[in-house]
Amino acid sequence: MEKEHYRETRKVAFVVLFSSIAVALLCFCGCAKMNGYSNESLFPKDISSVYVEMFDNKSFRRGVEYKLTDALAKRIEAETPYKIIDDRNRADTVISGQITKVDESILTVERETGRALEKEVALRAVVSWKNLKTGELLLDNKTVIASANYSQWQNQGFRYGSTLAANNLAQKIVELMEKEW
Repeated sequence: MEKEHYRETRKVAFVVLFSSIAVALLCFCGCAKMNGYSNESLFPKDISSVYVEMFDNKSFRRGVEYKLTDALAKRIEAETPYKIIDDRNRADTVISGQITKVDESILTVERETGRALEKEVALRAVVSWKNLKTGELLLDNKTVIASANYSQWQNQGFRYGSTLAANNLAQKIVELMEKEW
Protein backbone atom coordinates (compact mmCIF):
# COMPACT_ATOMS: atom_id res chain seq x y z
CA MET A 1 0.00 0.00 0.00
CA GLU A 2 2.82 2.35 0.86
CA LYS A 3 4.56 1.60 -2.46
CA GLU A 4 1.41 2.51 -4.38
CA HIS A 5 1.12 5.79 -2.51
CA TYR A 6 4.80 6.50 -3.26
CA ARG A 7 4.27 5.79 -7.00
CA GLU A 8 1.19 8.03 -7.13
CA THR A 9 3.10 10.83 -5.41
CA ARG A 10 5.95 10.50 -7.93
CA LYS A 11 3.51 10.57 -10.88
CA VAL A 12 1.84 13.72 -9.57
CA ALA A 13 5.22 15.33 -8.93
CA PHE A 14 6.36 14.46 -12.46
CA VAL A 15 3.19 15.89 -14.04
CA VAL A 16 3.50 19.09 -11.97
CA LEU A 17 7.19 19.45 -12.87
CA PHE A 18 6.58 18.78 -16.57
CA SER A 19 3.66 21.24 -16.65
CA SER A 20 5.74 23.91 -14.91
CA ILE A 21 8.56 23.52 -17.39
CA ALA A 22 6.15 23.65 -20.34
CA VAL A 23 4.50 26.85 -19.02
CA ALA A 24 7.91 28.44 -18.39
CA LEU A 25 9.06 27.62 -21.93
CA LEU A 26 5.90 29.06 -23.43
CA CYS A 27 6.36 32.26 -21.41
CA PHE A 28 9.96 32.65 -22.52
CA CYS A 29 9.05 32.00 -26.15
CA GLY A 30 6.52 34.78 -25.96
CA CYS A 31 9.17 37.20 -24.71
CA ALA A 32 11.54 36.71 -27.62
CA LYS A 33 11.22 39.06 -30.59
CA MET A 34 9.84 36.97 -33.43
CA ASN A 35 8.29 37.93 -36.73
CA GLY A 36 5.69 35.20 -36.47
CA TYR A 37 3.04 34.64 -39.08
CA SER A 38 1.75 37.29 -41.39
CA ASN A 39 -0.86 37.58 -44.09
CA GLU A 40 1.21 40.23 -45.83
CA SER A 41 1.80 39.71 -49.55
CA LEU A 42 5.09 38.11 -50.55
CA PHE A 43 5.37 40.42 -53.53
CA PRO A 44 6.78 43.97 -53.42
CA LYS A 45 3.98 46.46 -52.76
CA ASP A 46 5.36 49.41 -54.73
CA ILE A 47 4.85 47.59 -58.04
CA SER A 48 1.55 47.25 -59.84
CA SER A 49 2.44 46.34 -63.44
CA VAL A 50 4.94 44.23 -65.35
CA TYR A 51 5.99 44.29 -68.99
CA VAL A 52 7.17 40.84 -70.13
CA GLU A 53 9.72 41.02 -72.92
CA MET A 54 9.93 38.17 -75.41
CA PHE A 55 12.61 35.79 -74.16
CA ASP A 56 15.65 35.36 -76.36
CA ASN A 57 16.56 31.81 -77.34
CA LYS A 58 20.22 30.79 -77.57
CA SER A 59 19.41 27.12 -78.18
CA PHE A 60 18.77 25.37 -81.48
CA ARG A 61 15.19 24.45 -80.51
CA ARG A 62 12.91 27.13 -81.90
CA GLY A 63 9.52 28.05 -80.46
CA VAL A 64 10.34 27.42 -76.80
CA GLU A 65 10.81 31.15 -76.21
CA TYR A 66 7.20 31.82 -77.24
CA LYS A 67 5.90 29.13 -74.89
CA LEU A 68 7.95 30.45 -71.97
CA THR A 69 6.99 34.11 -72.53
CA ASP A 70 3.31 33.22 -72.80
CA ALA A 71 3.41 30.93 -69.75
CA LEU A 72 5.22 33.58 -67.68
CA ALA A 73 2.72 36.32 -68.56
CA LYS A 74 -0.19 34.04 -67.65
CA ARG A 75 1.44 32.98 -64.36
CA ILE A 76 2.14 36.58 -63.36
CA GLU A 77 -1.48 37.53 -64.03
CA ALA A 78 -2.86 34.52 -62.16
CA GLU A 79 -0.51 34.24 -59.19
CA THR A 80 0.68 37.76 -58.39
CA PRO A 81 -1.04 41.07 -57.67
CA TYR A 82 0.56 42.53 -60.81
CA LYS A 83 -1.05 43.33 -64.14
CA ILE A 84 0.65 42.58 -67.45
CA ILE A 85 1.08 45.73 -69.52
CA ASP A 86 1.68 45.61 -73.27
CA ASP A 87 3.39 49.02 -73.36
CA ARG A 88 6.85 49.10 -71.79
CA ASN A 89 6.64 52.86 -71.21
CA ARG A 90 3.57 52.50 -68.96
CA ALA A 91 4.85 49.55 -66.90
CA ASP A 92 6.41 49.81 -63.44
CA THR A 93 8.81 46.93 -64.11
CA VAL A 94 10.13 44.85 -66.98
CA ILE A 95 11.06 41.18 -66.86
CA SER A 96 13.34 39.79 -69.52
CA GLY A 97 15.67 36.91 -70.15
CA GLN A 98 17.05 34.33 -72.46
CA ILE A 99 16.82 30.59 -72.76
CA THR A 100 20.39 29.38 -72.63
CA LYS A 101 19.84 25.64 -72.95
CA VAL A 102 17.19 23.18 -74.07
CA ASP A 103 18.14 19.57 -73.35
CA GLU A 104 16.31 16.40 -74.21
CA SER A 105 17.32 13.13 -72.57
CA ILE A 106 16.03 9.57 -72.47
CA LEU A 107 14.79 8.36 -69.10
CA THR A 108 13.64 4.82 -69.88
CA VAL A 109 14.20 2.50 -72.83
CA GLU A 110 12.18 -0.47 -74.06
CA ARG A 111 14.33 -3.58 -73.59
CA GLU A 112 13.50 -5.40 -76.78
CA THR A 113 13.70 -2.59 -79.32
CA GLY A 114 15.86 0.00 -77.57
CA ARG A 115 13.24 2.63 -78.28
CA ALA A 116 12.80 5.41 -75.74
CA LEU A 117 9.71 4.97 -73.54
CA GLU A 118 10.04 8.18 -71.55
CA LYS A 119 12.02 11.34 -72.20
CA GLU A 120 12.77 14.53 -70.32
CA VAL A 121 13.00 18.13 -71.54
CA ALA A 122 15.12 20.46 -69.42
CA LEU A 123 15.13 24.23 -69.91
CA ARG A 124 17.66 26.69 -68.51
CA ALA A 125 17.06 30.43 -68.61
CA VAL A 126 18.70 33.56 -67.26
CA VAL A 127 16.16 36.09 -65.97
CA SER A 128 16.31 39.78 -65.02
CA TRP A 129 13.58 41.91 -63.48
CA LYS A 130 14.06 45.67 -63.37
CA ASN A 131 12.06 48.36 -61.60
CA LEU A 132 11.70 51.08 -64.24
CA LYS A 133 10.79 53.75 -61.64
CA THR A 134 13.95 53.39 -59.56
CA GLY A 135 16.32 51.55 -61.90
CA GLU A 136 16.79 48.82 -59.26
CA LEU A 137 17.40 45.27 -60.46
CA LEU A 138 14.96 43.08 -58.56
CA LEU A 139 16.38 39.96 -60.23
CA ASP A 140 19.85 40.22 -61.67
CA ASN A 141 20.64 37.50 -64.21
CA LYS A 142 19.26 34.66 -62.09
CA THR A 143 19.65 31.21 -63.63
CA VAL A 144 16.48 29.14 -63.46
CA ILE A 145 16.17 25.49 -64.46
CA ALA A 146 13.04 23.38 -64.91
CA SER A 147 12.17 20.10 -66.58
CA ALA A 148 9.24 17.91 -67.57
CA ASN A 149 8.78 14.30 -68.64
CA TYR A 150 6.83 12.98 -71.60
CA SER A 151 6.21 9.69 -73.32
CA GLN A 152 5.78 9.10 -77.02
CA TRP A 153 3.91 5.90 -76.13
CA GLN A 154 1.19 8.16 -74.75
CA ASN A 155 1.17 10.25 -77.93
CA GLN A 156 3.21 13.00 -76.29
CA GLY A 157 6.08 14.52 -78.20
CA PHE A 158 8.80 17.11 -77.67
CA ARG A 159 6.28 19.88 -78.20
CA TYR A 160 4.16 18.63 -75.28
CA GLY A 161 7.20 18.14 -73.02
CA SER A 162 8.66 21.55 -73.81
CA THR A 163 5.31 23.22 -73.07
CA LEU A 164 5.22 21.51 -69.66
CA ALA A 165 8.84 22.48 -69.00
CA ALA A 166 8.10 26.10 -69.99
CA ASN A 167 5.18 26.18 -67.54
CA ASN A 168 7.39 24.76 -64.79
CA LEU A 169 10.07 27.34 -65.58
CA ALA A 170 7.50 30.14 -65.50
CA GLN A 171 6.35 28.92 -62.08
CA LYS A 172 9.89 29.08 -60.75
CA ILE A 173 10.40 32.58 -62.15
CA VAL A 174 7.23 33.79 -60.42
CA GLU A 175 8.49 32.27 -57.18
CA LEU A 176 11.71 34.29 -57.60
CA MET A 177 9.60 37.44 -57.83
CA GLU A 178 8.50 36.98 -54.20
CA LYS A 179 10.27 38.88 -51.43
CA GLU A 180 12.71 36.87 -49.36
CA TRP A 181 11.43 35.79 -45.96
